[in-house]
Amino acid sequence: MHPIPVLTVQTAPFDDQRPGTSGLRRKTAVFEGKKNYLQNYIQSLLSSIDLRDRQGCTMVVGSDGRYFSRAATEVIVQMAAANGIGRLVIGHNGLLSTPAVSCIIRKIKAIGGIILTASHSPGGPVGDFGIKFNVANGGPSPDTVMEKISQVSRTLEEYAICPDLRIDLSRLGRQEFDLENKFKPFRVEIIDSVEVYLQMLRNIFDFSAIKSLLTGPDQLKLHIDAMNGVMGPYVRRILCDELGAPANSAVNCVPLEDFGGQPPEPNLTYASSLVDAMKGGDFGFGAAFDADGDRYMILGENGFFVNPSDSLAVMAANLAAIPYFRQQGVKGFARSMATSTALDRVAKAMKLALYETPAGWRYFGNLMDSGRCSLCGEESFGTGSDHIREKDGLWSVLMWLSIMAARKQTVEQIVREHWAKFGRHYYCRFDYEALDPRVAFYLMRDLEAIIIDKAFMSQRFSVGDHVYSVEKSENFEYVDPVDGTVARNQGLRIIFSDAARLVFRMSGSGGGMGTTIRIYAESFERDPERHNRETQVRGVGGGVSLEKRMTALDQIRCLH
Repeated sequence: MHPIPVLTVQTAPFDDQRPGTSGLRRKTAVFEGKKNYLQNYIQSLLSSIDLRDRQGCTMVVGSDGRYFSRAATEVIVQMAAANGIGRLVIGHNGLLSTPAVSCIIRKIKAIGGIILTASHSPGGPVGDFGIKFNVANGGPSPDTVMEKISQVSRTLEEYAICPDLRIDLSRLGRQEFDLENKFKPFRVEIIDSVEVYLQMLRNIFDFSAIKSLLTGPDQLKLHIDAMNGVMGPYVRRILCDELGAPANSAVNCVPLEDFGGQPPEPNLTYASSLVDAMKGGDFGFGAAFDADGDRYMILGENGFFVNPSDSLAVMAANLAAIPYFRQQGVKGFARSMATSTALDRVAKAMKLALYETPAGWRYFGNLMDSGRCSLCGEESFGTGSDHIREKDGLWSVLMWLSIMAARKQTVEQIVREHWAKFGRHYYCRFDYEALDPRVAFYLMRDLEAIIIDKAFMSQRFSVGDHVYSVEKSENFEYVDPVDGTVARNQGLRIIFSDAARLVFRMSGSGGGMGTTIRIYAESFERDPERHNRETQVRGVGGGVSLEKRMTALDQIRCLH
């Protein structure tokens, strides 16, 4: 066998390869069809790692199984070998959930990991593709790393690759390759996608308590939708094989390149078949996962929907049910700024610190690494804890099942008791997608000029029979309490005197198809008699429709 040649290929830089909140996301056709687009980005990513750290190091690679993942994985392997990486650990058939990648990076002390996913975005040839780089703590790249990747990408003139190197993703075990000018062989290890992650979960939860809940004469009946993403093997192995849920509890468990033609987004719109099944009343607990397994949705009997912000607060209030937190103790909580303030009330009751961060999971990593935070979450169906450095969908489901086993209550009973104790935060989000980036920029700039004006601070807005007094309005700025770094322009927020809020934020994780502006509305209701309203009807004041509340926004605009 001759050593495999290492080639240097000439290329030209692209000016659009700065990673966003969740890595670099583009239409699949861009990665697949633009010559060297994928290779340039992978070279920029690998070059962002200091050469001394890169030589001989270990990296993890996984994907959510979407279209183009296998071809991209092959290129990553060929380029990692050529760039001096010593060992790659890859999931069986290339599949690894995002939480599993974080778990494996931490367990084997890898320098980082590459995850091929565009999260909840559609798959297939006309869908989206994405590349995330997680660093040595298992979490997403911080701003400094993303900036370094971006800088390299703007001046890149060549990339290194071993085009003759071929691996078999379907064969578990070690594969070794001799390369030209390399003293040690390059190693690839194909590992079971689930095993390391499952071992971690066994050390966090009381599996016997969950198993008792899911088996026996009074078993809790589950309906779990893996949405044809990466979670199928995890759901089958952990919930069915390990914890005893019947095999027919789980649906859409075969990972498909186009996720069956639906966006793998666990919400009431795209997981509608789960919603319909739960409304039938045959199941006591339902859940859906996104493509890479870091987001989730929880439904109770008869389709009772658990808002993600409420889910986070309920978990926080019930951590004593989980062995991991009983052993580790609880250090503090964190949420993204746009997430409802339901968690804040739990933190106050438990006399624990509450950190409010910008959008993006990377901001939680510093808090956890420094021992400040045990549980965190965001409004976009993601929660997690310091067991890894990513949001974790299946962990969240096991949190809920553990709480149900301990309290011997239904999902709805648990949530309603929580509201009765802490009050209810009515909360909703509106997405305005595919906007012209210039229009979005000027809209946000003009709105900021209005709300930071001194005159705005004394404004009162009448909506229905309710009057809102502005207490605070600003462009949110975050100073990291660990390293002092400052993140500016993280979203406009208007806080009213009765704990109601309006938040406006431009999203940075789209697939390059225009800009998204998200508007979040929140109001607080202490009175249990008023906890039964539909969120969209209730709005920001008692019995106020969204249409009327939007007239409040019009009033804000008219002030200009």
